[in-house]
Amino acid sequence: MLIKSPSFSLILFIALFTAVLIPLETMAQNIPELQEFNQTRISYNEKGMLILGGWAAGNMIWGGIAAGQTSGQTKAFHQMNLYWNSVNLVIAGFGYWQATKENAGVEFWSTMDAQQNMEKILLFNAALDVAYIAGGMYLKERGLRISKDKFVGFGKSIILQGAFLLTFDAVMYTFHYTHAKELPQIVNQINLGPTGFNIAIPLGVMK
Repeated sequence: MLIKSPSFSLILFIALFTAVLIPLETMAQNIPELQEFNQTRISYNEKGMLILGGWAAGNMIWGGIAAGQTSGQTKAFHQMNLYWNSVNLVIAGFGYWQATKENAGVEFWSTMDAQQNMEKILLFNAALDVAYIAGGMYLKERGLRISKDKFVGFGKSIILQGAFLLTFDAVMYTFHYTHAKELPQIVNQINLGPTGFNIAIPLGVMK
C-alpha cells in the first residue's frame, strides 16, 4: 500500500514560510549588540546639538554686540544673526534634551525605525537649508534693486546661516549613514541556535 506524502507545493510553502518566519522572529527579539550601536547614534545627536547650540550662542553674542555698534547693512546682518540663532538655540536645547532622554535599546525594529527616521530628518533639513540659502539670495538681490539696506543685510545673514546648517546637516547625515552600515554586520552575527536549523523536504512517495 502506498501512502502519498504531502504535496510538493505545500511542503515548499511551509519551507519558505519557515525560512522567512525564523529570521523575522529573531529580528523581533532583543539583540544585546544593538545597545552599543544605538548609543553611538545617540552620542552623535548629543554632540551635534552641542555644536549647533555653540554656534547659536556665539552668533547671538556676536550679533547682539555688533548690532549696537554698526548701522545699515551690517547692522541688519547682525540683527538677523541674533534673531535666527535664538531659534537655533531653542532647537539645539530641545534636541539635546531629547537625546539625553533616549534609551539605547536592543530591539531590532525600533533600532531600524530610529536610524531611518534620523536620516530622513537630516535629508529633509538639508532641503530646507537649500531653500533658506535661495531665499537669502533673493532677499539680498531684491534689497540691492530697491536700495534697501535691511533686506541686503538680512539676506546676507540668511545665506550664511543656511550655508552653516547645510554643512552641519550634511556632516551629521554622513556620520549617521556611515554608522548605519554596521547594522547588517551586527545582524549577520546572530545565530538562530546552537546547531542552526535544517529543513528536510521529502520528495517522491513513502512505501
